[in-house]
Amino acid sequence: MKKGIIHHIELYVSNLENSKRFWTWLLSELGYEPFQKWDKGFSWKLGDTYLVFVQVEERYNDVTYHRCRVGLNHLAFHLDSKEEVNEITEKLMSKNIPLLYKDRHPFAGGPDYYAVFFEDPDRIKVELVAP
Repeated sequence: MKKGIIHHIELYVSNLENSKRFWTWLLSELGYEPFQKWDKGFSWKLGDTYLVFVQVEERYNDVTYHRCRVGLNHLAFHLDSKEEVNEITEKLMSKNIPLLYKDRHPFAGGPDYYAVFFEDPDRIKVELVAP
């Protein structure tokens, strides 16, 4: 049964190439595979769900994204283990991608919540959560 499962999420990005570098690495780490590609966008798919990234039109690129405004706050993905959170955390740091809530990492979500938090090039918050 597929009722209620997310089909896709589409994100408009300020710089397609920067987003492509970031999301290609991350989504391949999470088991996604390339799905679609065109001049102004690309997508990655896992199972029946896919994520779409589209270059925003110049006329709409004057206001930057902020997760505290109305709209998307963050994307959270399941990982298989705490070890996987640790491995990806090390990779994030080696890529100079700053961690959010570093002073509380990996328990920024609470004492029983093991995760890493960071941002994409447009500052969309990303969360990777261990079971």
